Amino acid sequence: MKSAFRTVALIGKYKSPETAGPLLELARFLERRKVRVLIDPLTAAQVKKARLPVLSLDDLGREADLAVVIGGDGTMLNIARTLAPHDVALVGVNQGRLGFLTDISVENMIGTIGTILDGRYVTENRMLLEGRVRSGTKKVSTMLAFNDVVVSKGAQGNMVELEVRINGEFIYNQRSDGLIVATPTGSTAYAMSAGGPIVHPALTVMALVPVSPHTLSNRPIVVNSDSVVDIIIRSAADPRAHFDGHTRFDLREGDRVTVRRYPHAISLLHPARHSYYKMLREKLNWNRE
Repeated sequence: MKSAFRTVALIGKYKSPETAGPLLELARFLERRKVRVLIDPLTAAQVKKARLPVLSLDDLGREADLAVVIGGDGTMLNIARTLAPHDVALVGVNQGRLGFLTDISVENMIGTIGTILDGRYVTENRMLLEGRVRSGTKKVSTMLAFNDVVVSKGAQGNMVELEVRINGEFIYNQRSDGLIVATPTGSTAYAMSAGGPIVHPALTVMALVPVSPHTLSNRPIVVNSDSVVDIIIRSAADPRAHFDGHTRFDLREGDRVTVRRYPHAISLLHPARHSYYKMLREKLNWNRE
């Protein structure tokens, strides 16, 4: 059967030699299937013996029909943010710990990728967030987040006081350790550990989850993905903004972090019988039938 995926990018976890073996095995399998295989420069440094075309991640996004990420959820988060503007479908092979995003095991990798090439898979479209940091009238930075945007206290450990607005409407002032704005994907990450709800990835919503709020009535809320959330620093000794825990910006009183839905979604491909609820049972050790 001729596959719709004629060019596949293979991306391994950075500085993880253990990804080299599975990656080379998968490359040989894909080449036997007459699929063009590409890798990025960081992956190439770990598989020096492979004679595969090497392109930058942006060029991979323009060339590839499918990207297979071998690593953990952190690797997938980084790659997803980079490839999001190119609308490349992603598949995750787990060499990390929980693996909410990288749900294919190394042991089942070849068979599962084979079925995906044969067209037997399910697609999940996952939303991303765009966060803009402003200081006065000046835009400091714009970053993407697959899991969450977090405004929180810094190293000094004092609470922050935040003003929260949604679509320009004042919602509340909050004293807490911080506020998480999470996607459905991020609802099983930091937001879950802070007491937020688990949100099914088919939904396009944002969850606002306080971190250790001073007032117990300050509870998580879920808002429509068309909402624009403004978080304004009213009082803080050392506030910071974090994007997927990967990029950090130091903030000052009066700074504003604006969070909205990013226009491009990420397409995650799963085996044909994939079940989100089954995955939750396995990853979170819920009772099984």
